[in-house]
Amino acid sequence: MGKTYIPKAEEVARKWWLINAEGQVLGRLATTIARLLRGKDKPEFTPFMDTGDFVVVINAEKIKVTGRKLDDKIYYSHSGYPGGLKARTLREMLARKPEDVIRHAVWGMIPKNRLGRKLIKKLKIYRGPNHPHEAQQPQPYVLSGRKN
Repeated sequence: MGKTYIPKAEEVARKWWLINAEGQVLGRLATTIARLLRGKDKPEFTPFMDTGDFVVVINAEKIKVTGRKLDDKIYYSHSGYPGGLKARTLREMLARKPEDVIRHAVWGMIPKNRLGRKLIKKLKIYRGPNHPHEAQQPQPYVLSGRKN
């Protein structure tokens, strides 16, 4: 019987992907991003290691959602003080900080431990079409599915 191959941290080849979120459905976009961050499509994928790539998301403010989620989906946050619960709808979050909407959706799809905290740092999200990662030469990632 063969031995199980476990890649060393320095052996993992990391790529930079550029994803244009314009016209993409939030949940489907988030699953693709989470898969790239974890490295699940790579042959050397190991569940307890960071084998994933970096992901740069542009046009975060132009994502779509299905149904009535713009008004029905609510994001909660708490300051830690009595009476400090804040509730914002998806519409308010998209107007205020669309980057957090995508980050929140992706965070729900990766592990909630040390590894997950390391993975989420490799996700770079920008409201508009400009980003400061040209030096890394990110490859455009073609999302499957329809584009309206």
